[in-house]
Amino acid sequence: MTVRDIVPCFAVMVILFGTMTFASNVTTVESGKVRGVSQDGVVSFKGIPYAAPPIGNLRWRAPRPAAHWKGVRSATQYGHDCMQLPFPSDAAPLAATPGEDCLVLNVWVPPGQGKAKLPVMVWIYGGGYVNGGSSPAVYDGSQFARQGVVFVSFNYRLGRFGFFAHPALIAEAGSGPAGNYAFMDQIAALKWVKENISAFGGDPGKVTLFGESAGGGSVLTMMTSPLSEGLFERAIIQSGGGRDGLGGMPLMSAQSSNGRPSAESTALAFAQSKGIKEMDNAALDALRKLPADQIVDGLNMASMFQAAGTYSGPMIDGKLIVETPQDAFLAGHEIKIPVMIGANSRDIGFSAARNVSDLMAPFGVSKERAMAAYNPGNSGDVGALSTVVAADQMMVEPARFVAKAVAASGQPAFEYRFSYVAVSMRKEWNGAPHATEIPFVFDTLKARYSNSLDPADSAMAKTANAYWAAFAKNADPNSDGIPKWPPYNSATDMLMDFTNSAPVARADPWKTRLDLTEGLANKHP
Repeated sequence: MTVRDIVPCFAVMVILFGTMTFASNVTTVESGKVRGVSQDGVVSFKGIPYAAPPIGNLRWRAPRPAAHWKGVRSATQYGHDCMQLPFPSDAAPLAATPGEDCLVLNVWVPPGQGKAKLPVMVWIYGGGYVNGGSSPAVYDGSQFARQGVVFVSFNYRLGRFGFFAHPALIAEAGSGPAGNYAFMDQIAALKWVKENISAFGGDPGKVTLFGESAGGGSVLTMMTSPLSEGLFERAIIQSGGGRDGLGGMPLMSAQSSNGRPSAESTALAFAQSKGIKEMDNAALDALRKLPADQIVDGLNMASMFQAAGTYSGPMIDGKLIVETPQDAFLAGHEIKIPVMIGANSRDIGFSAARNVSDLMAPFGVSKERAMAAYNPGNSGDVGALSTVVAADQMMVEPARFVAKAVAASGQPAFEYRFSYVAVSMRKEWNGAPHATEIPFVFDTLKARYSNSLDPADSAMAKTANAYWAAFAKNADPNSDGIPKWPPYNSATDMLMDFTNSAPVARADPWKTRLDLTEGLANKHP
């Protein structure tokens, strides 16, 4: 090969890899050495095991320590996302193949990292606890790293792998927790961060845990679980609920009582659907030998409500989860830390109301006030109206409830509403749907709106990313160059509204209807 042959090949490599290099990005964690990759100054380490693969006899067990390895392990590619059935309309499509060997995490390190320890952000993805992963491009942590934050994302078990309370498993666990394996994974990942993040320049005493939807519900779980004390110092909850459910999913009891459906009864129903009727270790052996796709059994975001008879989701197990978020905050049992929390202007909610009268009936003596607040034009469109009412009950008012509780405990609380709609979608959306804040928070708009970006979108993404990073640094979202965000105070009910024009701090314009929704929640705890 001549020099004339080599030069074009080198040019092609530059085009393909840009400024990416693969040299000397090595650090040491508990299990061994890992080599990451540098791109535009940010070093990323992907697919690092934080626990042993939960396969074979470790299926439906608490996570075990990751095995040690010799030499330097390549950490340049995402590991498996956890086993699931992806669904086509997912706004955060997976970039890795799902599999049971999935308990891995990823770390992004700022360019030019010196000796000073930097704040850490740990991300928990959403997906209704049945879908999701750390590999989607929209969750890339590079922009947070450029803000001077060490960023971590990780995978946790989903669906029946993550939530399964067969009575034989409860017996096998003895005095330990059983059923909520997804949350056990999250605790294991947070422990790994505490023990290893210093190797990446992060401060283990300055960890902000944040997540959206099921990820936001997971943050609430970590804030109210007796098993997660001391693992993080700040929390951000995006559309995570906060009353009697987690990320919109109601909590079941682990074991049966009073004939009500329980996580135990749904696990038994699933086992019986596979011809497994035993109640002892023989049942566990048979269940652990089932192929992974038979455990998934068609379960995903599109089918989860139809699968309610054989799938529980999160449960009150008496050890990891001992009460609902509402009960925990009302009793002051939550971890006392600064919190940033909010929901979107057209967030998610579910209603079975057949007409407007059905929809307003639960407000009782306040029915007419509710009608005036929610339906001032007397619209007969129950579909659109019920979504708004249900979203207030599932996401919007619970966010205010948590902000109130945190502020009342003496901790800083900052409430937001994300109302910004990408310019290309404004003719289609009359508000910001569930999860649409994520590419703005991460400043990863190209992953979501690659062919339709407007300068206004990019400006909003820079601003949102700056608020989130500032909170991780200072337990306060305020920093130079962005509008002032006041802490929440129930007397003023101020929040930061990310409007189509700019972020605006103002008294909540939805106060009347949220007060009515709060009255409903207090009436039916």
